[in-house]
Amino acid sequence: MASKLFAYLQLTRPANVVTAIADIWAGFAIAGGWSYLISNWEQGSGDFWQNLLWLSLSTIGLYAGGVAFNDIADADLDAIERPERPIPSGRASKNGAILMSSLLLLGGVLAAFQVNHLAGILAISVAFCALLYDYWGKHQTIFGPINMGLCRAGNLLLGVAVAPEVLSKIWPIGLLPLIYVAAITMVSRGEVHGKNRKALFGGFGMYTFIILVIFFTAKTQTSDFWQVIPFLALLSYMIFPPLIRAIRTQSPQFIGKSVKAAVISLIIVNASLAVAFEGWMIGLVILALLPLSLGLAKAFAVT
Repeated sequence: MASKLFAYLQLTRPANVVTAIADIWAGFAIAGGWSYLISNWEQGSGDFWQNLLWLSLSTIGLYAGGVAFNDIADADLDAIERPERPIPSGRASKNGAILMSSLLLLGGVLAAFQVNHLAGILAISVAFCALLYDYWGKHQTIFGPINMGLCRAGNLLLGVAVAPEVLSKIWPIGLLPLIYVAAITMVSRGEVHGKNRKALFGGFGMYTFIILVIFFTAKTQTSDFWQVIPFLALLSYMIFPPLIRAIRTQSPQFIGKSVKAAVISLIIVNASLAVAFEGWMIGLVILALLPLSLGLAKAFAVT
C-alpha cells in the first residue's frame, strides 16, 4: 500500500508543487497581501489568511493534476524512454492516475472560486493550459515553451487575484514567469538525446533577461531596491553553473541537472519578485520553501 501511494505521489512531482506555492506567495506579495496581513495583525485579517490558504491549495491541485496528466499522456513514450516511471512500470495504473489527476484539477479550480470569481476563472485557464501542453503543446517547437510558460504566468497572477484591482494594473508581470519557464522548457528538450546547443544558449539569454528585469522592477518599486541583489545573486549561482556545464558538454545528464536546478530556482525567482514589491523579509518567507523543495527533490523526480 505504501509503495502504491509513493508511486502516485511520484506522478505529482512534489518538489515542483512547492515551487508552484511560491508562485502564489509571490503574487500575493505583488498584490500587497503580505503587507496587509502584517499591518492588520492585531485587528484581525482572517479573510486574507483564508484567501492565501485557498489559493495555495488551488495551486497544489492545479500543478499536481497537470503534471500527473503529463505522465498519463506520455505513458507509451515513457515505456520506451523512461520505463521506471510509475505508469509504464505498473506501479500506478493509468485509470487510477486519470481519476487522481481529474480530482486534483477540479479541487484546484473549486478552491480558487472560494476567493473570488476572477481567481476561479484564472484557475480554469491554468488547468486548460496544462492539459493543452500535456496533450499537444509540448510537441510544438515554438508554441510548446510558450504554452508551459502560460501555465506559470497564470499561476503567479492567481496569487495577485486576491486583489482584482491590482491585477488589472500589474498583469504584465506575468510575462516574467512565462519567459523563465519557456526557457526551461526549451532547454529540457535535450534531456533525452542532448545536442541542443542553440536552445541552451537561448536559455542562457532568457535567464539573464529575467534577472535584469527583476532588478529594474525593484528599482522602480522602491528606494531599497538593493535588497533584491543577494536574491538575484543566489538565483544566478543556482542556474548558471549547471547550464554552462550543459553548454560545454551537450550531455543529457548535465542538461537534466540544469533543468532541475532551474525548476527548483523558481522559488528564488518568486522570492526576488516579492522583495521587489514588499521587501527582503517577505522574500525570506518565500525562500524558506527552497529547503523543502530541495529535500523533496531527493526523493521525487523533478523532470
